[in-house]
Amino acid sequence: MVRTHDAAVGAAEGVAAGWVDGVVERDRAGASVVPVEALAALDSSGLLGITVPASDGGPGLGAVTLAEVVRVLAAVDPALAQVPQGHFLLVDALAVHGSAEARKRLFGEVLAGRRIGNALAERGGKHAQDLKTRYTDGVLSGTKYYTTGALTAAWIAVSALDASGRLSLVFVRRDADGVGVDADWNAMGQRATISGTARFDGVPVEPELVVDWAGAFAVPQQLGARAQLVHAAIEAGIAGGALRDARAYLRERARPSTEAVRYGASSAAEDPHVLHRYGRAAARVRAAEALLADAARTLDGVGLVPADAEAAARGSLAVAAAKAFASEVAVETASELFALCGTSATDERWDLHRHWRNARTHSVHDPVDWKYHHLGAYELADTVPPNHGQL
Repeated sequence: MVRTHDAAVGAAEGVAAGWVDGVVERDRAGASVVPVEALAALDSSGLLGITVPASDGGPGLGAVTLAEVVRVLAAVDPALAQVPQGHFLLVDALAVHGSAEARKRLFGEVLAGRRIGNALAERGGKHAQDLKTRYTDGVLSGTKYYTTGALTAAWIAVSALDASGRLSLVFVRRDADGVGVDADWNAMGQRATISGTARFDGVPVEPELVVDWAGAFAVPQQLGARAQLVHAAIEAGIAGGALRDARAYLRERARPSTEAVRYGASSAAEDPHVLHRYGRAAARVRAAEALLADAARTLDGVGLVPADAEAAARGSLAVAAAKAFASEVAVETASELFALCGTSATDERWDLHRHWRNARTHSVHDPVDWKYHHLGAYELADTVPPNHGQL
C-alpha cells in the first residue's frame, strides 16, 4: 500500500514514465483501442487507495497528495489521468456518506486495486440534473454518457432517482447482468478516456450499496471541490506537458527564423521573441501549479466535512481560482507551442496538437466564467456561493 505523500508521488512518476511511449498512439487510436495495459499499471500502483481514510484501512492522504499525483500523471497523458477522477470523488462520497458495510466492501476492493467508474451524467435532458435513470424495487435502469473510467472499472457508481424521486448513488459491479458500456466516445481531445455510453437494463442492486446522494449535497461539503481539484490538476498537467514538449522541440528540432538569423540568432532558442514568449508561458504555468497547490492546502485545512458554509466556500473558491486559471493557461500554452516552434511543429508525426485538443476539450467540462463570477461576488459583496458554499 502507498502510505506517504512522497511514496504516492513516486508511484505516480513511475506510472507516468510507463505511459510516455504510448501516448501518441493512444491519442490517435481514440476509442478504437481500449488502453487496458496502461490503466492496469495505474490500478496496480497503489494510487487508487491513497485517499481511503485511515479508519477504513487506507493511508488517508489528503488533497495535496491527490492534486500532485494527478498533475504528474496528466503532464504525460491527461486522458488517462482523467480516468480515476470519478473514482476519487466516489471514494470521498463513501468516506463521508457510505454505510459501514459499503465502506468495508468497497474500500476493500479499492485497496486491492479495483477502480470505481462513474455513470453520473446523461444526455437529452433540459439540464445536467434532469435525470431519467431510475432505482426502484431494488432494480436499476437507465442510460448514461460521459462515463469516464466505467469501461475498464471493476465497479460503477450510478446516479439515479428512487421511487420517491430522491437522488441516490448506486454501486454495481461492472460485470453484473444488465450492465453494458460502449466505446462510442468520439471527442476531438481526451480521446483515451473513452467516456462513452453506459446502459443499465434491470440491474439488481444490493441495498447496502446505495448512498443518499441528495443528502450529501444538502449540507456544507467538499465533495465537489475535491472533484474540481482533480480537474484543475489535469489542466495544470496539460499546461506543463505542453511547455515541456515546446522546450524539447525548441532545443532539438526548431530552426531559427530568417529574421532571427539576421539579428544574430544561431538557433530558435536564441530568438529574443521566442525567449520572451517562452518565459511568459513558463511563468504562467508555474503560477497555475502554485494556485493548484494552494487550493489543495486550503482543502486540507477545511477538511472533507467543513464546519459550515463559510468554510466550504473557502475551499470551493480556492479550487475555482485554480481551475479557472489552469484551464486558460493550458489552452494558451498548448496554442503558444506552435507560435514558438514554427510550422514544422504542426507535422502530424509529432502529434503536438494533442495538447491543445486535450486542453480545449477538458477546459469546457464546466464554465470558467461562473467560477470567476463567484470569486468576484465573494470578494466584492461577501456573497457565499450557492449550494452551501459549494460551486
